[in-house]
Amino acid sequence: MKLTLSSLISRTLGRTLLVAPVLTVLPALAQAPSVYYICPGNVFTNTIGAKEAEQRGCKARETQQPTTVPGTKPKPSTSPSTPPASGPRPPDARVDAAEQRGRDTDARRILEAELRKEEAALEAAKREYNNGEPERRGDERNAQKYLDRVAELKAAVTRKEADVAAIKREIQKLGG
Repeated sequence: MKLTLSSLISRTLGRTLLVAPVLTVLPALAQAPSVYYICPGNVFTNTIGAKEAEQRGCKARETQQPTTVPGTKPKPSTSPSTPPASGPRPPDARVDAAEQRGRDTDARRILEAELRKEEAALEAAKREYNNGEPERRGDERNAQKYLDRVAELKAAVTRKEADVAAIKREIQKLGG
């Protein structure tokens, strides 16, 4: 396809004529106040016209630009080289070996206590589940109620087993 100067001008002019009406309408839309309606039942809408809003008993409101309030700037610290005496450490700060051992010991103790508690809860759930045949309750004359409870008990046992396994993995991460 061979482009000539006249064909290039006609193409450009054609596109300009298509875009020009849009460009003249945009500033008018940006400056025109938008109207929304508050209808009975606390319904807010901007998709109806004035006549329909009047029929529905809606009240017209003009939209307003949101109010912005500038925030305060944080004050710089007086001595950035000295860390605070207490509180969280920055992420790049090193902890000495003794303190880290103490933290690991505390974490292990907490995890082992949690493991004992979860293992006891698992044993209780297994006893109640009774290998898929828990004792019927008085309100379970309907077979479906009983089957629903059996399914819930099985899910509870599965969850407790997953919890115990997760705690054991965390203890392994601490080194055995």
